[in-house]
Amino acid sequence: MDTTQSVVEKSAIKKVAIRLVPFVALMFFINYLDRTAISFAGPNGMNNDLALSAAQFGFASGVFFIGYILLEVPSNLALHKFGARRWLARIMVSWGIVSLLFTWVGNVEQLYILRFILGVAEAGFFPGAILFLSLWVPSKHRSKILALFYLAQPLTTVIGAPLAGALIQQHGVFFGLEGWRFMFFGVAIPAIVIGIAAWFYLADSPAKAKWLTSEEKTWLTGALEKEKKETAASNKHVSVRTVFGNGRVWMLSLIYFGFIYGLYALGFFLPTIIAGFEGLYGTKFDVFQKGLITAIPYLPAAFALYFWSKDATKRGVRTWHIALPALIGGISIPLALFAGSPAATIAVITITAMSIFAALPNFWTVPTQFLTGAAAAAGIALINTVGNLAGFSAGYITGWLKDLTGGYTVPMFVVGGFMLLSSILMVTLSRQRKASEGIPAEALDPQGAGHHAEP
Repeated sequence: MDTTQSVVEKSAIKKVAIRLVPFVALMFFINYLDRTAISFAGPNGMNNDLALSAAQFGFASGVFFIGYILLEVPSNLALHKFGARRWLARIMVSWGIVSLLFTWVGNVEQLYILRFILGVAEAGFFPGAILFLSLWVPSKHRSKILALFYLAQPLTTVIGAPLAGALIQQHGVFFGLEGWRFMFFGVAIPAIVIGIAAWFYLADSPAKAKWLTSEEKTWLTGALEKEKKETAASNKHVSVRTVFGNGRVWMLSLIYFGFIYGLYALGFFLPTIIAGFEGLYGTKFDVFQKGLITAIPYLPAAFALYFWSKDATKRGVRTWHIALPALIGGISIPLALFAGSPAATIAVITITAMSIFAALPNFWTVPTQFLTGAAAAAGIALINTVGNLAGFSAGYITGWLKDLTGGYTVPMFVVGGFMLLSSILMVTLSRQRKASEGIPAEALDPQGAGHHAEP
C-alpha cells in the first residue's frame, strides 16, 4: 500500500467511525432501552398493578422474541433489497409507535399482545444494523467499527437505568400517569424522532455518501468489492438457499444463543434481584438508586468491550477472543449467588457483564467472512434469530424456575451452563476449520479470511 492510499484509507475509516457509527449506535441505544424497559417497569409498580407472577413477567419479557423471530430473516432480506436507510428508519418509527402504547396497557393479556407486536415491529433491526456497518468497511477494520457500535448496548443500561428510574419517580406528575407508565412514554418518543431523522441522515453505501471525498469513495468501494469477490470465490456454495443448511451458520447460531441467554437473563432480572436485596440484606434503596445500582456492571463492561475489541483488531480476531469471555462468564454468574452482600453480588455480576460484552462484537466479525450479499443478510438474520430464541427462553425459564424453586440459584446455574456451552462450541468450530483446511493452530483466525496476527 503506498502512502497516498494509506492516507485515504485512514481518512475514510475515520469518517465512517465519526459520521456513521455514533448515529447507528444511538439507534441501537434506543432500541435496547425500549425492549428492556419492561425490566425497570416490572419491580417498580407494573407487576403489582397488573398482578403479575414471576413466570408471567418472564413470559411477557420473552414473548417479544417470538414476534421478533418470525420476521427476522424476511426483514433482513427486505433491508438488502430496499436499502438500509429506508428499512431501518421504517423499523424504528414502527417500534416507537408500539412502545408508546405500553403507556396505557391495562392487563396481562394486553401486555403479552403488545410485547409480541413490539417484537414484530423491531424484527430485523439489529442484524440489519450489523449488516449495514459491515458493508461500509473492509474486514480488517470491522472489529473496531462493530465494537464502537456495540458500546451502545452496555451504555444503554449505564445511562438508561438511572434515566428509567428518574422517569418512574415522576409518579402522577405528567397526565396523572403512574411512574412506570410515564417511563414507557418517555423512552418511546425518541424512537419515533430518530427514526424519522434516519431517513434523511443515513446513506446506503459509500458511493452515496456526500460526506466522503471522491478518493475515499473510490478506495472504500474498490476495497469492499475486491473483498466481496474473494469471499464469494472461496465460498461459492454459500447462497441464500444453502445458508439454512450450512453447518457453520448453525454452530454460530448456537454460540450466539448462549451469549444472548446470559445477556437477557441479566437484563430482565437484574433490577428484580436488586429489589430483593432489601429482603436478603436489609438494605433500602429508592427507585433512582436502584437504577444506579443496575447500571454499575455495565460501565466496566463498556471498557472491557472497547479494549478487548481493540486487542482483537490489533492481533486479528482469534478463537480465544470469543471463547475465553464465554468461559469466564459461565463460571462467574452462578458465583454471584454465594457472594454474601450486595456489593459482592454486584462485583461478580460485573465480571459476567464484562465477559458477555467483550465477546459479542468480535463474534459478529465471523459471519461476514464467509457470507456475502443476500446470503450474508440471510445468514446474519438466521444467527440472530436462533440466538434470540434465548431472549424468549431466558426470560420465561428464569421466571418459571424462580417460581418453582423459590429462588434464583437454579436459574443462574442454567445461565452459566449455556455460556459454558458457547465457549465449548467456539473452540469446536475452530478445530473443525483447522481439520478441514489444514490450517496450523497458530495461524488460524476464526474469521477464516486471512486476517491473522503478525508473528
